Amino acid sequence: MMEIPSLRNETRYGVPAADKIMFNRHYVLGYSYYFRQAKWALEIVSPGLSDLERADSFRPDYRIAEIFRADLADYEHSGYNRGHLVASANQFETELQNSETFLLSNMTPQHPDFNQRVWKNLETAVRALDADPKVLETYVISGPLFYFDTEIKTIGSEDDNGVSLPIPHAFFKSILTENNRGSLRMWSFIIPNEASDQELDAFLVPTTKVEQYSGLFLWERLVGSKITGEKKRIRKLWKI
Repeated sequence: MMEIPSLRNETRYGVPAADKIMFNRHYVLGYSYYFRQAKWALEIVSPGLSDLERADSFRPDYRIAEIFRADLADYEHSGYNRGHLVASANQFETELQNSETFLLSNMTPQHPDFNQRVWKNLETAVRALDADPKVLETYVISGPLFYFDTEIKTIGSEDDNGVSLPIPHAFFKSILTENNRGSLRMWSFIIPNEASDQELDAFLVPTTKVEQYSGLFLWERLVGSKITGEKKRIRKLWKI
């Protein structure tokens, strides 16, 4: 993989591989032409303190060729939500910043009970972590997981003018925090794309497991035995 320079703060600790890497104003996204959705989305949590209203401006991303691009019609009557990878509430300092999270390139088909419960709970918990006075910055990378020994269902059109979207079996989220002394902490989750009443800590996994399941090398600019150990451990939620 060609080295991507750290042009943006989000990419300071690495950028995984993707068919198309898209530098948005407030987050970076790696797109998969094969799956017609993002492989990953990378952000620094920035919830802000404004009184802005959620944009809800769902729209196609016209930087992606039509044959690989999702459209609003692909989600209609599908029974699946347009699930954010970069959470809307994580990017809330300006109207444009929030609106950018509603590009369909940042969306992936999520079961409603997953999207509106356990995934939302995790997003809220990450913002609470970011609000800890000991945390200087919170980096988050999220993406879909597909298990190739399990049937993959799709939504969307299959005719000549439409795109069929595979439904992920699960999702991952890996969180990296840095304090004002430069110390790093890491947590990673794999959560099935279905309803669940389990507590968030039931979905904690070693970061190495996310890498194996996703085929992505996460935080690859961090090297050394200490980071290798951090990637292999399951840290308690949220033990700073």
